[in-house]
Formats: sequence, C-alpha cells, structure tokens
Amino acid sequence: MNTYSHTYSRTHNAMHLHGNHRRTAVAAGAMVLALALSACGADRPGEGGATQAGEKPSGKFELEVVEEPAVPLSSQGISVRQDEELGSVVVDSKGSTVYVSRADESRPGKSSCTDACATTWLPVPAREPATAQGVAQKLLGSITRADGVEQMTIAGKPLYTYAPGKKGDTAGQGIKDTWYAAAPDGTRAGTERPALGVLNSPGLGRVLQDRNGRTLYLFTKDTPWPMKTACDAKCLEKWTPSEPVTAADAKAAGLDPRVLFPFTTPGGGRQESFNCWPAYTFKGDKKPGDTNGQGVGGVWFAIKADIPRSDRGRTVPAAKG
Repeated sequence: MNTYSHTYSRTHNAMHLHGNHRRTAVAAGAMVLALALSACGADRPGEGGATQAGEKPSGKFELEVVEEPAVPLSSQGISVRQDEELGSVVVDSKGSTVYVSRADESRPGKSSCTDACATTWLPVPAREPATAQGVAQKLLGSITRADGVEQMTIAGKPLYTYAPGKKGDTAGQGIKDTWYAAAPDGTRAGTERPALGVLNSPGLGRVLQDRNGRTLYLFTKDTPWPMKTACDAKCLEKWTPSEPVTAADAKAAGLDPRVLFPFTTPGGGRQESFNCWPAYTFKGDKKPGDTNGQGVGGVWFAIKADIPRSDRGRTVPAAKG
C-alpha cells in the first residue's frame, strides 16, 4: 500500500492545503567503516590540490537561536518553546509537548502507533489551516492513518501528544527509549544530533544537514575535479564551508563513504565535499530544517542524501524543487 504525505504553503497570508505527496525515508543505522580513498583523488602532493578563496572554515558552527513565544497562530497551530533541558521543542495549540516516535523511523510515511497505543499517544490532527510558529512551514505535511484520520507531520515524521502529560511538561520524553519531544525539524529533542543528518523535506526530498541541523548546499560555479572553489571572500560572508565528517558518519546517514572527499583549503582549514562538490551552509538559514539557500542566484542547491556512487563530480547531487 502506498502512503502519501501532504504539504502546506502560505498564499496571500492564508494557509491552504495542497495535494503534493511525497514519500519520506529514514537514514540507515550507524556502522563503523574505515574511510576508503575517494574517487575524487587524494589530498596528497603531486595529485592536484584544492583551492579555496577566502578564509578557512571555523571550528564549530552554532545555529542562531530564534526566540519566538509559544503562541499558536490558530486553533490548529503548532509552535516552539524553549525547554531548559531539551532546548527547542514543538507544542500544540494547547501548549502540550508534541512527540515523535523512533518506531516510525523504520516505517516511512506511516504511523506505528495504532489501537491502544493511540489512546496514550494521541495523533496530532492535520486540519486546514495548518500553521507553525518557529517551524519551517515547508516542513509541514500529513499522512493518512489506517483509520482514515489525517495526522500532522514535520519533515515526514508523524506527531503525537502524550495523554497523561500536562501543559508545558515533557513527561513523555524517553519513554521506552522510543518517544521523544519533537525538535522544530522533526528530529528528537534532547538527543545529540549526528554529525551528518538527513532532512526529509516535502519539497526537496532527502537532503543533507550538518550536526546543527543546517542544510548543506553546493555551488554550481565550483569545479568538482580538480577541486577548485569559486566562493570568494564576498561569497563567504553568506556561505560557510562545512566541516569534514567521518566514514561512520556517512554510513549512519545512508551514504557510501567513498562519496566523501575532505580537502585542505589554502588557508589551512578543512572542508567536506560530496562526490567532489564542496559543501556549505547558508547564514540565511535561521532554524533547523530551513532551506532558504535553495536556488539562490540559480547556482546554490541543497545536497541530496541519495548519492549512489562517486564519479568525480560528473553527477551533481543537487536537489531540485
């Protein structure tokens, strides 16, 4: 049986439900694997070097914290509040914490919580208008449950509230190591993010994220092989080179480690590339799950998580949408 998800968008300041259906997928489990030599070549003397205009990338990147009150925009709205222990968590229009289930991660586009489970973990209904404050509107969608009820999703993850919980608490956090408060991009709040994540974007499909939930982008003016970047000092004011990840990080995100090729920039920093295309984050992305850099200038695109193999950059892993 095929299961679909609906996406929402804003038109003339009113929210309308669209019938654009997308599947979602789940990243594979982590597995340690020795890093193989990339088909892009090796960062060794005599084999061609990478050039980088501008500064070297800094150490760790921190997302800008957007302080937004947890005030819903409509009776069906969801919003985000700051929890002292868990950070940013999603709440419904009544102020109840919204949760995601690890069990759903192995069932893309479906809810694993039915029958008695659904009397404790209440599906968040998807009704028009769907609104979100502190959540990227493009990430909102829905699935049709087995009983025909439309359930709201964020980045394809079904949303629930915990029936025994009270307004403002997080009593459901960590129950059976399955239930976790939802972060604004649909990930599990209060848990460590992977160094390389996958965002299930209803509009773009599966795209890569860094450890802070920032979307990773490629620049089509770059030269993938031999590695040469076209992002100069002015460009680097808005676009930040992404840090390298490990083979294990790639495996955990469902990628073949051979598509990785971290390289050294002239400034001495290290930058990651995917199938030889250097990766960047966009300073215009303020929240986890934002994809505001998509299509900027017609030359910046989110990097797809589905990269079957390395072919020295001949295949451009750019998400379109």
